[in-house]
Amino acid sequence: MAGPTTAERGERQQESSGPPLVRGLRRPRVRRIVILVVLVLLLGGGGFWALYGSQWLRVRHVSVSGTLVLTPAEVRRAAAVPVGAPMASVDTDAIEARLRRKLPRIDTVDVVRSWPHGIGLKVIERTPVLLVRKGGNFIEVDDDGVRFATVPQAPKGVPMLELSASRKGPGAASFRRFGTGRLVRAAVRVAGDLPPSVARTTRTVQVRSYDAISLQLGDGRTVAWGSGEDGRAKARALTALMKAAPGARHFDVSVPTAPASSGS
Repeated sequence: MAGPTTAERGERQQESSGPPLVRGLRRPRVRRIVILVVLVLLLGGGGFWALYGSQWLRVRHVSVSGTLVLTPAEVRRAAAVPVGAPMASVDTDAIEARLRRKLPRIDTVDVVRSWPHGIGLKVIERTPVLLVRKGGNFIEVDDDGVRFATVPQAPKGVPMLELSASRKGPGAASFRRFGTGRLVRAAVRVAGDLPPSVARTTRTVQVRSYDAISLQLGDGRTVAWGSGEDGRAKARALTALMKAAPGARHFDVSVPTAPASSGS
């Protein structure tokens, strides 16, 4: 049997390699892909250089807002923001952690980039609700029970904690059960629940036991608060009681559903 002719072999070879038009279209498509890849690499490399290698986007100033007792200079020193470093390389989480560790007075801090050259430190300081005397100084305690600062002078309008619970006597059982830490937290809870008008005039929060917390006001009036529980209900009862009996010298809201007042 005779084999394929030369013409037949040529036709088969042409069919296997595809039409000339299709082969011609493949070349421009490959060129476009190569060009796009090159452009992407150039843009990516240029962007990386602009963020990390150039002098355009670098830290030049650090702003501080929200300070009350702290000074902006103290916050800047503790933050140790790397001035001159690329903005993109600044570790904001590390700065926040550093500020909280070095300045316990800071409750929250937000570190933000202010492009193209600034870092902003937005600070909220802790507010003392109680003071604990320590020698000639005073320890400030916030409403979470955090002892965050020791100061030589007592801030105005912040009551003093007087822990009179004892290991002996009537308060011994409460002391053994709850310990100093929990009794202090109960006092902090009471101080945080006080109506603003009462908090401003409270001189002392006295803790005899977990269930016997009382207030000494600046004008000599006293308040039996009881435990630290039901604080909001007690605050409402005390506000109403003081309005109803403005001349009373003693108020008892230890049972908020049955408040009482006495003295004149």
